[in-house]
Amino acid sequence: MTLPHSRTVKFVVNVFLNLKKVRARACVCVHERLPSTDFISQRAPCIGANAKMAAPLTLLLIVAVTIRAALFRSTFAYWIAERVEVVSPLTAWKRVVEGLALLDLGVSPYAGDVFHETPLIIYFFHFLVDYAEITFILADIIVAVAFYYVVKEYNKQVFRKQKFALEADRYPADCHELVRTPKEMYYIPLKAALFYLLNPFTVLSCVAKSTCCLNNAVVSLFLLATVKGNMLLSAIFLALATYQSLYPLTLCVGALLYLMQRQFIPINAYRLSFWWFVAQYAFMYLGSLLVMVALSFFLLGSWDFLPSVYGFILSVPDLTPNIGLFWYFFAEMFEHFRLFFLCVFQINIFVYTVPLAIKLREHPIFLIFMQLAIISIFKSYPTVGDIALYMAFLPIWSHLARFLRNVFLVSCMLLMCSALFPVLWHLWINAGSANANFYFAITLVFNIAQMLLVSDYFYAFLRREHHLVHGLYPKKKDGSEATLVLK
Repeated sequence: MTLPHSRTVKFVVNVFLNLKKVRARACVCVHERLPSTDFISQRAPCIGANAKMAAPLTLLLIVAVTIRAALFRSTFAYWIAERVEVVSPLTAWKRVVEGLALLDLGVSPYAGDVFHETPLIIYFFHFLVDYAEITFILADIIVAVAFYYVVKEYNKQVFRKQKFALEADRYPADCHELVRTPKEMYYIPLKAALFYLLNPFTVLSCVAKSTCCLNNAVVSLFLLATVKGNMLLSAIFLALATYQSLYPLTLCVGALLYLMQRQFIPINAYRLSFWWFVAQYAFMYLGSLLVMVALSFFLLGSWDFLPSVYGFILSVPDLTPNIGLFWYFFAEMFEHFRLFFLCVFQINIFVYTVPLAIKLREHPIFLIFMQLAIISIFKSYPTVGDIALYMAFLPIWSHLARFLRNVFLVSCMLLMCSALFPVLWHLWINAGSANANFYFAITLVFNIAQMLLVSDYFYAFLRREHHLVHGLYPKKKDGSEATLVLK
């Protein structure tokens, strides 16, 4: 056997040593000013970590299912299903049952003024009405699991962006304490699932069998498809969400911005690639929506569902009290002013989309969070299930806690209003010792609390982004510490 040439041996040894040096360099922090706990030096979650996270998630799902199953069998189920905070004329289960009864008799479910859900919903439950409880529990599980993976994927994107920013030395020296680490981000997906599954608002909506649970499931699947970069599924689920409740139309801007960033398409109205991408997404979205509307027509054989569903949402003819802002205002409204103020109220949801998209064009997930919150506040028939959906985002923004200003106040307002809703309803409807003003007052406080919550998170988010660019402790020209003012 002949020995290899000495040059060959030296070459192999040199290659081996170079590989060891490269590996050692990769483990060294590229930014010398970072503390030893910086996120680059820490390992990203591996397969073993994913396996460890599966057990808590499974346990959480078991607990959530057990709570819902127990409440379904309790005497509270009927009382919860009648609460105007939990169900609305659009989402009430008893109205779905009434529509199914009319359908079985061969009468159009939209013949009267009872059923206002979409045709696909009534045909969906035509086959699953005996398994309604399981269906609503599964809807909540879908939302929780979808949120788990949405947050997980979003954290990966945040991790990658921060790594590039640190390597490019874009952050000031005094703001590295604002940088997020994998250690603090590790349990956020599980917290998001927990915030949704164990939120009392979610549990009440599920036990009441509010169809809002199904709408939340569709929106969560839209979010999952978007963060995974699947443009077709994103457009289909967004079309389904719009078909169900109309208002999710505003979420298309956030989805477009996120998908463009993921595919490295510049957000520039003067670029052909920008408009070509918008046209592709619009074609898939509108095409899916048209298919759903056409399928509804073929199932019913008429267009009766259009005024009964979308006309009902936009014109707000049913002024049953709820946690929204419409019912009391339009009950007191003179008829000749109704159309004008109806347009003003409805445009509230859509008018914020463009300015928010301009301000948050680099942060589409936060934009979607803002839009979901605005929808839940200003929609014509809101329920607590709508609030639970955007509250599931709050663990994602846990790093903004140091900049929040009204956490205690908002928490007290939300808890107080949640407790007083049934009390004031009883005083008004049952005892007769109060009137509509009492109930609307607590509704108004509840919505103000939501507005304070959303605006506080918006302020905190913008302030953190400002510090990441200009430093945590900005100085005036004379060297004194500057005070930030949000204008």
